[in-house]
Amino acid sequence: MPSSATAATPEFDADALARCAVQALCDEARLSPKPALVDARGSGAHDDLDLARMLRSARALRVPLREMADCARGARAGIGLRARLAAIGRVGEARMMMATGGSNAHRGAIWALGLLVAARAQCGAVDAATVCACAARIARCPDPAQPAPPPSHGVQAARRYGVGGARAEARAGFPHALRLALPVLRAGRRRGDDPRCVRLDALLAVMARLDDTCLLHRGGREALDCAQRGARRVLQLGGSATQAGAHALLELDRALLARRASPGGAADLLAASLFLDAVTSD
Repeated sequence: MPSSATAATPEFDADALARCAVQALCDEARLSPKPALVDARGSGAHDDLDLARMLRSARALRVPLREMADCARGARAGIGLRARLAAIGRVGEARMMMATGGSNAHRGAIWALGLLVAARAQCGAVDAATVCACAARIARCPDPAQPAPPPSHGVQAARRYGVGGARAEARAGFPHALRLALPVLRAGRRRGDDPRCVRLDALLAVMARLDDTCLLHRGGREALDCAQRGARRVLQLGGSATQAGAHALLELDRALLARRASPGGAADLLAASLFLDAVTSD
């Protein structure tokens, strides 16, 4: 299985798509130093997560992600497919909770990567824009079997602050992944840059623009402004590969840790971008 896209991207069966998605989640989790996020250094701003739990959660999602790809291949984007994917996603959430001992490691990633896995299987396209457009069509369909639990923290933050959140991102075709993070990943690879720094800069490119509901929930507008400002500063200084940029990244980490706020939405979109990079062509 390729770890990144090549000029001639091969066809992927359901199991290969699921493995690519799990690898993207694991690569995102291990990437360090991420500002206030779980990484190889520690738990970031999270009291109930660490790297081992993040990796267990990611690996527990392989079966449901494979099932999403299986049911989407050759299917039409409509309410029926949306309902089947949602049902599998709810099973995936239960598997995640069992793997982490009740901690929410990847609920947002199940939504994003589940849609992208299904879209890649459904449309068979090898270009990222078409895959994201297919995912958007699925996301816009209602789930007729959706239960009515209390709204998630992300949904509450989106409503309170008047931002789109994860659902709007998906329905728009994942623009922050497609137009911000993915070009950074591919340009960095073409230049032969350090893959770790390229991935950090892709994360920062999303952070600089995304109205991240994880940040809004934990720290309000102050935390979001801090994250966006700090991410822009790192990039303006040349990115995480430069001495000044690396220093600014650690300053951003400290500032967000002081607010106990982490950019979880941006992390999910980095994982989505890593998946797109692996299963679509430049």
